[in-house]
Amino acid sequence: MNIKELLQLTVDKNASDLHLIAGIPPTVRVDGELFPVPNEAFLVPEVVSAHLKEVLSAEQLERLTVNKEIDFSLPFSDKARFRVNAYTQKGSFAVAFRRIPLAIPEVDALGLPKILHSFTTLKQGFILVTGPTGHGKSTTLAAMINEINKNRATHIVTIEDPIEFVFRPDKSIISQREMRADTHSWQVALRSVLREDPDVVLVGEMRDYETIAAALTVAETGHLVFATLHTNSAAQTIDRIVDVFPEEQQGQVRLQLSNVIEAVFSQRLIPALAGGRVVGYEVMLGTTAIKTAIREGKTHQIDSILQTSQEIGMNTIETSLANFVKDGRISLETAQAYSLRPEQLTRLVRSPQGLKTV
Repeated sequence: MNIKELLQLTVDKNASDLHLIAGIPPTVRVDGELFPVPNEAFLVPEVVSAHLKEVLSAEQLERLTVNKEIDFSLPFSDKARFRVNAYTQKGSFAVAFRRIPLAIPEVDALGLPKILHSFTTLKQGFILVTGPTGHGKSTTLAAMINEINKNRATHIVTIEDPIEFVFRPDKSIISQREMRADTHSWQVALRSVLREDPDVVLVGEMRDYETIAAALTVAETGHLVFATLHTNSAAQTIDRIVDVFPEEQQGQVRLQLSNVIEAVFSQRLIPALAGGRVVGYEVMLGTTAIKTAIREGKTHQIDSILQTSQEIGMNTIETSLANFVKDGRISLETAQAYSLRPEQLTRLVRSPQGLKTV
């Protein structure tokens, strides 16, 4: 199969990813599981290089050769586009294609909690969507951003590497900026964004303390900022943000963060018994108790606050996992594998009380 046929197969199979690596057949990921493409031979380095040359410009190919890796986006069809990472391994090229649907799903259609709708009505603050790579953070962010686009007259500025979902202006106007194509760095883009009259800013990924510091500043100046981090829980997210700064700055950062944080939404895609995946999630809201814990450096208290604040929409991931087990949507073994606090999960599953989240 040529590269267009492999990408079309990825779309047709509703796969999330396509991998081309020398020494194995082309491989797709469906519902979190990897499968070799049927009847395809093991790839050799020359074939992978040939596939890459079909989708890379001469400038991109030179950048890949020099830097050993490159991120870019690839328009494909009327149904999908791809986020692509080409890299080298064992001296030859390899490539991972992540499928990005053209149609942006709505919050409810994704099985996300209704409290996410309230995030889209905020005028300012800092909202973080966290979780491992490949567990739907970009899709969740896109759903919320598009809800703002449909319902509010705002200027939305996104800074991404590369651009993933492409938004069509509705009630809002939208500027989407891509690393290298539209700006030279995250820091430059985030400094510049304050001169671009934004209401809402999406930071595709906070990678270092300069990026985090700039994002905090944008939120502090009265804008609504959405961003992602590769962390597993709300408490870990707060610790990660603070810990990237030098020790002498951490007290100030805790104060800044406590002033602007509105929510941390941490998610996992969990294999369902009936096929497909469901979204397990943890919700932390920027209540007075949470802000105090952040400001005073007592992030160890956050889990307890989440467990006792279910009535206002907060919960640990164990609450959503226990709900799925009780509803027969996932197995207890699967829930335990994705749980951060297995003892709490077991207690919630055995509890006769309702666990429903907001």
